[in-house]
Amino acid sequence: MAAGKPTPGTARGPGRPAAGARPVPDEAEILRRGMETFAELGYERTTARELTRRLGVSHNFINDRYGSKASFWRAVVDALLAGDQRDRRALLDADLDDARRVRAMIAHLYQAAVEAPLLGRLLADEFGQESERLDYLYRNYVEPTLGPLVPAVERLTAAGRLPAVPLDVLFFTVLSPVAALVQLPLAHRLGRPAPVTRESQERTARQLARLIADGLLGPEPGDAEPRPARADPAAPPA
Repeated sequence: MAAGKPTPGTARGPGRPAAGARPVPDEAEILRRGMETFAELGYERTTARELTRRLGVSHNFINDRYGSKASFWRAVVDALLAGDQRDRRALLDADLDDARRVRAMIAHLYQAAVEAPLLGRLLADEFGQESERLDYLYRNYVEPTLGPLVPAVERLTAAGRLPAVPLDVLFFTVLSPVAALVQLPLAHRLGRPAPVTRESQERTARQLARLIADGLLGPEPGDAEPRPARADPAAPPA
């Protein structure tokens, strides 16, 4: 028998298609389609059948390659967040004063939402319910970011540079504006021009970062960039 040919009845390897089956998409495409499905439907409503259909794979593909739907979800999240986490780690390790470190982390958060808008939708869904998935996100991504940042926040609060509010209030003050980057149907109804482009999303992310960081910390020293004038409440409408 020629080497490398399976004997009759031999089980196929994990994720390997049957003879004559459609080619399995590459790993990056599998994970991208998985993210789209989880972001659109949520974890509980994402069935094995729906994953099979959207990924274009055989019915046992997820179990063969990843072990379970839960393990596939973790692979999808890790693929998107691992690089983002490395970037945050670099910001935390950078030679910055406390205020600039906090500003940089705020800006990075909004830029990350531009890079992976579907991830923002997935996280918003997971952050609202108790689950092992929330434990996984908190343990692997939220806590490793917040933990090293807390001393800087405490020093800025003690110096009167940040409001003296609980950490959870501060966290949601910074996190909530991500909605402006992912809830686009509502944004359009509020007047945002369409179509949305990468350039316009990045501009919105910068505006959000500046608005939130300046609101919390005050304008950066030496900031000479012109700002829009406040509307005169007594002026007649245009």
